[in-house]
Amino acid sequence: MSAVTRQVVFINAAHTITHYALLVLATASLAMVYQQPDLFGADYGPVITIGTGMFVVYGMLALPMGWLQARLGRKALMTSFFLGAGLFMILAGLCTSPLLLGLCLGGMGAFLAIYHPIGTAIIAECGGDRVGRAMGINGAFGNIGVALAPLVTGVIAAQFGWRWAFITPGVLCMAIGVLYAREPAFDGTRLPGAKPFPVIPAPIVRRAVVVLLALGATSGLVFNAFTLLLPKLIEERVATSPDLLPMIAFLAFAATICGGITQFTVGSMIDRRTLKGVFMPLAMMLVPGLLLLSFLDGWLVLPVSAMVAAAIFGQVTVNETMMARYIAPPLRAKLYSIRFTIGFLGASLASPLIGTLHQWTGSLAMTLVVLGCLGMITLVCALAFPNREEELKPELWARLAAPAE
Repeated sequence: MSAVTRQVVFINAAHTITHYALLVLATASLAMVYQQPDLFGADYGPVITIGTGMFVVYGMLALPMGWLQARLGRKALMTSFFLGAGLFMILAGLCTSPLLLGLCLGGMGAFLAIYHPIGTAIIAECGGDRVGRAMGINGAFGNIGVALAPLVTGVIAAQFGWRWAFITPGVLCMAIGVLYAREPAFDGTRLPGAKPFPVIPAPIVRRAVVVLLALGATSGLVFNAFTLLLPKLIEERVATSPDLLPMIAFLAFAATICGGITQFTVGSMIDRRTLKGVFMPLAMMLVPGLLLLSFLDGWLVLPVSAMVAAAIFGQVTVNETMMARYIAPPLRAKLYSIRFTIGFLGASLASPLIGTLHQWTGSLAMTLVVLGCLGMITLVCALAFPNREEELKPELWARLAAPAE
């Protein structure tokens, strides 16, 4: 196995771990309220809100990662990611109060913040001429984490208790970190055959960056809220008893895995079509899907949830490829840091939004309506994004560079 392949394997594993770890609480909370109601209470809303600090820290600490990379190096940061996130997952499983759990989840979020700015930049470099495919595969691995989190957490929590749902993945994460620490340092910009990044006119780059930052402000919240509320949505609308936790987990997995399939497909399409051509259909699916879920009941919830997951996760691949195609490698990690910080801070609102609206209304209907309204911003951003044939033929940028000077 080549150094590039090994690096891609580790980075894809890190993407899976990131999204898995962020969603353990979403399903574990369903077990916590009836396994230890004396410790956490019997209401879903307050327990899911414990994760708010994790998402706030996760968002805020993404910002300095691009700058820390220049000082500490990618290997040191990614090694810290595996070891630190794994340690705090284990500690979360040992907590004896909601406050301690919130603090441990916050510590986990601090180390998980490393992945997206650093890992995504590495994947963009490893992708070469097929960056869309590389992003699609990487996105699919992230989606595997989203899909496995409710399934594995539900099974472990039902069989062994909610604590082991945190401890088990924590041990695995640290073990991968030990293996990664043995890898040599990696720089994808120096790979044989790597092509120089084209000179893109500044106005076009500015337009792309503005759209990406606007997307980050809303798409992070929509993504996080939907993945957090999905197990509870299935419990309310399909499997109404908490005793059916493994079934709820499996159904959430089945609905979410459609997003992973979409990310792989979208990644392949991006290498053949312009980003806007792929982005528009996904943006047009999102709003009606979320609004339908606000009132649907029974088994119809599952295919519509799968459609919404496909739209949300497919957009992630498009957004990350946008940065790779329009931002030069030296600036990429720093701009990924800014974009992901904006997105993750929006995502940090997901837990209190779901918890508060669920307490007020007794269901998830209002939350889904709010997410549907936010999805309209995604559609506007898709309309505003550049639609350039130069994305597929980078050598054509040269004919525009001279006038832009």
